Amino acid sequence: MILAVDQGTTGTTCLVVDDELNVRGRGYVPVSLATPRPGWVEQDPEELWTSVERAAEVALADAGITAADLDALGIANQRETTIVWDRRSGEPVYPAIVWQDRRTAERCRDLPAERIRTRTGLTCDPYFSATKLEWILRETGACGDLAFGTVDSWLVWKLTRGAVHATDVTNASRTMLIDLTTLDWDDELLALFSLDRSILPAVHPSAHEFGEGRLLGATVPIGGIAGDQQASLHAHGTAKVTIGTGAFLLVPSAAPAPHGLIRTASVEGFALEGSVFAATAALEWVRALTGADPFLSAVDSTKGVYFVPALTGLGSPHWSPDARGRITGLSLTTRREHLVRAALESIAYQVLDVVDALPDRPAVLGADGGATANGFLMQFLADALQLPVEVAAEREMTALGAAALIRPDAPPRAVAARYEPGADVSALVAGWRDAIRRTVV
Repeated sequence: MILAVDQGTTGTTCLVVDDELNVRGRGYVPVSLATPRPGWVEQDPEELWTSVERAAEVALADAGITAADLDALGIANQRETTIVWDRRSGEPVYPAIVWQDRRTAERCRDLPAERIRTRTGLTCDPYFSATKLEWILRETGACGDLAFGTVDSWLVWKLTRGAVHATDVTNASRTMLIDLTTLDWDDELLALFSLDRSILPAVHPSAHEFGEGRLLGATVPIGGIAGDQQASLHAHGTAKVTIGTGAFLLVPSAAPAPHGLIRTASVEGFALEGSVFAATAALEWVRALTGADPFLSAVDSTKGVYFVPALTGLGSPHWSPDARGRITGLSLTTRREHLVRAALESIAYQVLDVVDALPDRPAVLGADGGATANGFLMQFLADALQLPVEVAAEREMTALGAAALIRPDAPPRAVAARYEPGADVSALVAGWRDAIRRTVV
């Protein structure tokens, strides 16, 4: 029995799966986000850890087993989110700075962007960890025996009671501190951010024995780690988009990243990625604003309304950290239902922008995440992309990918629904392009 942990931005999911990756139990616990200033997004590292314990407890109860029955656990995690803690006390020196945070945008403008892109495969953006880490050390004045990690490293530290400080290549490749040619920390980049190697975790392959964890009174080997999107790609095995808080499209590829996309380490090599910062996050914003169910399209068009959800800037392929959300096309006939539909359509448009930036379009796109339950959205996505979209039978492909690190020979994952492109939405896409041009800074 394997416990698959997916520690995400808005919650932690745990699955108990058997050796063929059949799900035997599920648990979910939400986690909170704090926005102390515009563009700042933070979380409590201790809450992230306790959410794993609580979600694991629910999943184990659902499966009818205890932690002592587990043979291993695998971890998938929200990437780029940055935590610094004191090795002696185990206390974080500052809240976790979340991947969505924009506070270091000005610093990124002062950095040698082309040199960073050449070494790391990444666009120089506050999305990644390096400037977050630099900010925490500078602003807190923290010193002494410190440890830095993304969420995976923090969870391993907590599970092993401080015995292991480690990460995997997929998470390390999101820090803007690792050289993709060596898959090790880059001394020149460390010097650029005034960082010492002693603060950094050891880097291992994703499928690796990361140590003996202690969970709910039992000892459980940690058999694999991957960033959430690479874990999902590992589960799909082909081009995929995961639609959660953001939407992340990854395609296995060893090619250099074209303009607008990034190159990242994957479980089995490398991938090209497009990162959309606001997908269901935009829907939740609409829910808070209008009170309407953001997953229901109660009207047959937006009546010309477009919503560009640049709530924390724009990611791929625009990379505009200073962009802010924009609604266009409002009129006296606009109702809240039109804004809801515009928010749903914006997810498909943003994924289309990423697909259009790929050097080669995939023949089919796999899809997972909670939003894939919305049939309207999936059909509109297929229409916008003019590609078939295959929705995974198991929506929690990220967690399943973490388990697959431990059982890579398990059967391939099933498809629940396939959406073929139908309606011609090119005129609608043209309106989106105009709204984007008005938004990008």
